[in-house]
Amino acid sequence: MIIGVPRETAQGEKRVGLVPESILKMKGIEIHVQSGAGENAGIRDSDYTGAGAVIEKDANSLYEGADLVVKVQPPAPAEASTLKRGAAVVSFLFPQSNLGAVRKLVEREATAFAMELMPRISRAQSMDALSSQSLVAGYKAVLIAAESLPKLFPMLMTAAGTIAPARVFVLGAGVAGLEAIATARRLGAVVEAYDVRPAVKEQIESLGAKFVELPLEAKDAQTSGGYAKAQSEEFYRRQQELLASHTRQSDVVVTTALVPGSRAPLLVTEDAVKGMRPGSVIVDLAAEQGGNCALTEAGRTVVKYGVTIHGPLNIPSSMAPQASQLYSRNVTAFVMPMLKEGALKVDPSDEVVRGTMVVQGGKVLHEPTRRALEGAQR
Repeated sequence: MIIGVPRETAQGEKRVGLVPESILKMKGIEIHVQSGAGENAGIRDSDYTGAGAVIEKDANSLYEGADLVVKVQPPAPAEASTLKRGAAVVSFLFPQSNLGAVRKLVEREATAFAMELMPRISRAQSMDALSSQSLVAGYKAVLIAAESLPKLFPMLMTAAGTIAPARVFVLGAGVAGLEAIATARRLGAVVEAYDVRPAVKEQIESLGAKFVELPLEAKDAQTSGGYAKAQSEEFYRRQQELLASHTRQSDVVVTTALVPGSRAPLLVTEDAVKGMRPGSVIVDLAAEQGGNCALTEAGRTVVKYGVTIHGPLNIPSSMAPQASQLYSRNVTAFVMPMLKEGALKVDPSDEVVRGTMVVQGGKVLHEPTRRALEGAQR
């Protein structure tokens, strides 16, 4: 069996699917890596060969020979069409947004696993790529804010007097939000945080931040997997009004709130931005899903009413070496149990396998994707 690791082709993507550390663990499996695949993550071809991998000169030769392809970004339709017939793919897939690629996977009778669909169960924690990449994003978001905020983060006691610490407000306390809290605290800021899920209060306070409690009652605030659930329009309207009083007092606002399968909830209105002090900073980690701030522009940094608003895309790629290392460990933990007797053995009865498998042998199993394909054909 051959596992192929191609160079990522998506614009701005610097990560790589597998790193040499993981390849060393896959004993008895032949690994082929496209030349230059790890270059942007600080990994040389010689590092891969040192771990026992074979270097392929181009993508076509790699795809034609690989039984399993490991990527970070979803395969483009052109990549999917060059897959060996019956091969498997493991990557972030976001199938409902990449129907063209799904069609090509079906044509090639491929099996495709989407890392973003990993079930949130105890056994799959080491495979949770969304969480590992969110951790990187939360850390980097605070560094972006610190670099653009025209104030010092920590409190300083000097001969000239005391300098008050920066005030940071984090919206959303998932993995990204918790890491943003921890990073801001390490830099010396005073941190507040809010989440629609009351259950995260203890986690926020354990990191030294103050949990902001709003006089709002959220119905079914989270899914069984721990994700936030969408709420009513009236709930969001009242929430926006209450959050505005906290954003006005903050030097930095980091927003991380997402609802799976939906547009990101709008938490910071234009009026709330108007009320912030000039020089304040917003870093919107939900920019790719519409943004938590009404004035966010995805992929751009803008200044509105004196407030700098960052709408970064694919932050983990900006820290490619360690983001790749974490992702590679997630993939290895996921794939290794399926590698038996030198072949990929897929067990649909396994909850982890069933939850992530979008296509099997050319048949679409993921119901939302199947419905999207049928709707697109009408």
